[in-house]
Amino acid sequence: MAKKFYDVESRPPWRESIPLSVQHLFAMFSASILVPTILGVNPSVVLFFNGIGTLLFIFITKGSSPAYLGSSFAFIAPSLLIINAQGMGYSYALGGFIASGLVLMLVAGLVYFFGVNWINALLPPAAMGAVVALIGLELAGTAAKMGGIVLEEGASVDLTRVAVFLITLMAAVLGSIVLRGFLALIPILLAIIIGYIAAAIVGIVDLTPVQEASWFALPAFSHPTFNWGAMTIILPATLVVISEHIGHQLVTGKIIGRNLIRKPGLHKTLFADGFSTMLSGFGGSVPTTTYGENIGVMAMTRVYSTWVIGGTAVLSILLGFIGKVSALIQSIPPEVMGGVSFLLYGMIGVSGIRLLVDAKVDYNLPRNQALTAIPFITGLSGAYVQLGSVKLTGMALATVVALFLGLLLFVLDKLNLTQDRAALK
Repeated sequence: MAKKFYDVESRPPWRESIPLSVQHLFAMFSASILVPTILGVNPSVVLFFNGIGTLLFIFITKGSSPAYLGSSFAFIAPSLLIINAQGMGYSYALGGFIASGLVLMLVAGLVYFFGVNWINALLPPAAMGAVVALIGLELAGTAAKMGGIVLEEGASVDLTRVAVFLITLMAAVLGSIVLRGFLALIPILLAIIIGYIAAAIVGIVDLTPVQEASWFALPAFSHPTFNWGAMTIILPATLVVISEHIGHQLVTGKIIGRNLIRKPGLHKTLFADGFSTMLSGFGGSVPTTTYGENIGVMAMTRVYSTWVIGGTAVLSILLGFIGKVSALIQSIPPEVMGGVSFLLYGMIGVSGIRLLVDAKVDYNLPRNQALTAIPFITGLSGAYVQLGSVKLTGMALATVVALFLGLLLFVLDKLNLTQDRAALK
């Protein structure tokens, strides 16, 4: 395994902790404020509760699982259905978020009583590697659209914006390869700064929102309204979060060299995620989930410290009160964030491939071919299953398919019906 700069329990000195935390803040910021923007919610309250949720996650897991809890995209479609089609208002969606958080906590209880051996049985390395890789690969298109290299039909390429994307991407790549010492730990932060300067030079940075923003303001807290109809619209999205959560714990564990499913335990991480989501619902925020962007930062920098993640959470809370700084970060053009995300998502994909290599998966066995191929093609094909207003697709659907295949093979093995069973012993 490559040398770690800072392990999970490490506490870097303040002069290093602050820029490392800022780097994670930049990585999550665009995606985390996009969700409330789409739903018409003030981002300040979301940044506040994302930070609170992350600190609670670290406390509940006793600092053994480095993860930042950002805004979940899984709830956008059902929330919009409640707000627009049903005309109920956002407070009704908040009641659904609380119910979803409670379900996550109940699932955590089931995992605690029944254990996690079923994960190893139903997600062998051949399937697990595919699921982990898909976490990054399915996000590749999003990064490409942000960078302006994938366009809507009929749109034309803006070479200026593409140039900013490429400058940022190359700064991140070269920084991770060429830089030494502490600078080698913050290539993403440096790339964002370089990309921002390039964007300002070519005139695509708009500082008007910064000038209009107030220095200090309280987050826009609001209260939930409980309605069974709204809850039934929201709850199917919980399945997406559960699938996503398992995948993220697997890939994070692989990156840091620990089995997070067993320690701190899937029951603790699921409970913490659910508790954070429930708390967000009570305060007017959006549901939370562990963030792939921050996993990508850890994979690239080999800085796994929960102390650093905790610092990011504190910064996020502060941004809920400091309007001008939040607006300044929001002024970073999408081409810049697309440049760093392009690399970060790819690093997550590489982690899945590395899992397959480290596990020495034998692709002479037909089962391993199927366990990798079918989840891969499911996740990348655009296939989906509609559950009410929720679309189960991408990595989440691939995880469900992989679990089904694992269960099928488990049963066939028990019945002695598989011809390659003997080769596994």
